[in-house]
Amino acid sequence: MARFPRPSSPRLLYTLYKTTASSSSSPSPAASALLGTFHLRSFSAGNLARTKEDKDPWWKESMEKLRNIGISAHIDSGKTTLTERVLYYTGRIHEIHEVRGRDGVGAKMDSMDLEREKGITIQSAATYCTWNGYQVNIIDTPGHVDFTIEVERALRVLDGAILVLCSVGGVQSQSITVDRQMRRYEVPRLAFINKLDRMGADPWKVLNQARSKLRHHSAAVQVPIGLEDDFKGLVDLVKQKAYYFHGSNGEKVVVEEIPADMEAFVTEKRHELIEAVSEVDDTLAEAFINEEPISPAELEEAIRRATVARKFVPVFMGSAFKNKGVQPLLDGVLSYLPCPIEVSNYALNQSKNEEKVTLAGSPDGPLVALAFKLEEGRFGQLTYLRIYEGVIRKGDFIINVNTGKKVKVPRLVRMHSNEMEDIQESHAGQIVTVFGVDCASGDTFTDGSIRYTMTSMNVPEPVMSLAVQPVSKDSGGQFSKALNRFQKEDPTFRVGLDPESGQTIISGMGELHLDIYVERIRREYKVDATVGKPRVNFRETITQRAEFDYIHKKQSGGQGQYGRVVGYIEPLPPGSPTKFEFENLIIGQVIPSGFIPAIEKGFREAANSGSLIGHPVENIRICLTDGASHAVDSSELAFKLASIYAFRKCYAAAKPVILEPIMLVELKVPTEFQGTVAGDINKRKGVIVGNDQEGDDSVITAHVPLNNMFGYSTSLRSMTQGKGEFTMEYKEHMPVSNDVQMQLVNSYKGTKEAE
Repeated sequence: MARFPRPSSPRLLYTLYKTTASSSSSPSPAASALLGTFHLRSFSAGNLARTKEDKDPWWKESMEKLRNIGISAHIDSGKTTLTERVLYYTGRIHEIHEVRGRDGVGAKMDSMDLEREKGITIQSAATYCTWNGYQVNIIDTPGHVDFTIEVERALRVLDGAILVLCSVGGVQSQSITVDRQMRRYEVPRLAFINKLDRMGADPWKVLNQARSKLRHHSAAVQVPIGLEDDFKGLVDLVKQKAYYFHGSNGEKVVVEEIPADMEAFVTEKRHELIEAVSEVDDTLAEAFINEEPISPAELEEAIRRATVARKFVPVFMGSAFKNKGVQPLLDGVLSYLPCPIEVSNYALNQSKNEEKVTLAGSPDGPLVALAFKLEEGRFGQLTYLRIYEGVIRKGDFIINVNTGKKVKVPRLVRMHSNEMEDIQESHAGQIVTVFGVDCASGDTFTDGSIRYTMTSMNVPEPVMSLAVQPVSKDSGGQFSKALNRFQKEDPTFRVGLDPESGQTIISGMGELHLDIYVERIRREYKVDATVGKPRVNFRETITQRAEFDYIHKKQSGGQGQYGRVVGYIEPLPPGSPTKFEFENLIIGQVIPSGFIPAIEKGFREAANSGSLIGHPVENIRICLTDGASHAVDSSELAFKLASIYAFRKCYAAAKPVILEPIMLVELKVPTEFQGTVAGDINKRKGVIVGNDQEGDDSVITAHVPLNNMFGYSTSLRSMTQGKGEFTMEYKEHMPVSNDVQMQLVNSYKGTKEAE
């Protein structure tokens, strides 16, 4: 039997075993003896002690003690105030500051000056804290659908969420939107009814609204002791205890028996809770039907199973501002929201045409991490990474799948709003920040063994453009710096130059999207910019074949210019992958082969602006069949000019048409406004392709030309009393009708003449 030195650490022992075992098809007796002698026990996270015999791998305990949660709600329901209290009770901050506090400090999570000034949250911030030995990563999520990409990434990174509802305002329009997003991204959630100290607080009304408007299968897990000014504490229906919050900031939680005058009410509400959970959990249903007494532990497990399966939403209560009910909510996050291994995440395999792959979510696998947020910090670019699988260490080399670049991790930190602390390594399920890694938002990093991306690489095409230019000439440097940074942070935001006017053109997903960026340039970079009128990205194309035969000759003392090109242009078949094709069908050397690239370049340049309205020409094939050259006078420039003029000459004969972007618009409006909204879509030359009923709402799907969608959000709000919402994404370019084409051509001619 081979002799081994006695291994000093489990990690070394494991490595020894692996090398011995893998050297042959079956483990050698030496390896088996080695394994038998030193049986590997489970070690805490950080020790790599794994064997096939061990039930729990080394990371299991630390993964189970991890929660990634988001807090989202309607405007002014108290999200940031709640986060502030959570950080205070978990010891992350040592004093509480209000969002609109008189001390002028502002809440911890609102680190931007603009946020503190207005008392609102604009960017999503990330922080983490520990509670009862569990690590909780909190991400303050943005609420708007307009920034689809930002919202998708924030929700993609979460495993669970807290939906905050105001006990007076109830379920408001934005609460419905936020809840719909959580449902779309399959995020398990808890509800927290906040502001029970306010006049007119009625948590039971809000609970019924959540059931009817949000279609939540929910029940209260707590009952308030008193309301409004008399709000003293809470009764936990699961543990059947009363909680009071003493001390200057409610940090002392006193547990007592349930007040005698509330016993009957508590029993009724507990029965209601058990009944609601047993409808979606078989184990509890059995005990409920047999009328067995249900212990707090059994009820807690059943609520957890139902919440993780997204069949039930437990409802907590309290008042964050008055420091009541926050600690039990934190306990609820640990008890009922899933840990990273209980949530299934999928990746898209780029090697197999974006095929979906389910990730195990364990630190054993190859590294897969998503950069979900970028920030310009004091030390350069900060990249927030959510690790889905594998382990990342300081000094490791990782590969950006989207660009194929290999980068080193120079520094690994954990963020707390805008402060940071260094760490050496981090494993799956964690959210960390890396410095000095050049990437864009939404890029996926792996260790190079696989080509997975977490989000699709297909970024939607921008649909709207604006011309912007700085007011003063001196601020050009800051202006271009701002545009470069925003392009990196948001892949749906593009910047280009208009070759004719020389103006900077910014393109994005809609009016609001571009307005926000112009505002941010002014706020963050102190650059005032003038904004032109919104432009729609039209295209032109041809509908039939047309021949060309053009001679370009110019004789002026000395070497002249001569070039002749003959051929035809024709439309590409529908669905072809390229937008422009050039084919050289000349047999022989009538045109020397050195001039062919110049001819192609000329045609490409000419196709950049069609003669109808000056927009690019698409779906066109150009075939060169013949030509002539001159031994002395022919040059690249002569052939390039010949092809530009040839294209312009035959373009009109090919019956060109204008293509406009058609948007796929999905509207969600209360049924009573359905007729008005549908009539308005028809007025905008839209085609309604679907109309479904979803609860009390109508979901209308339509194809509408983008040109007719300007200012739509305002008119939709006024038609539906602010209750309607719509999302719009690019579908395709389609030919415009004849009257619209005439109108566009005439207005283009008018502007050309005016110039």
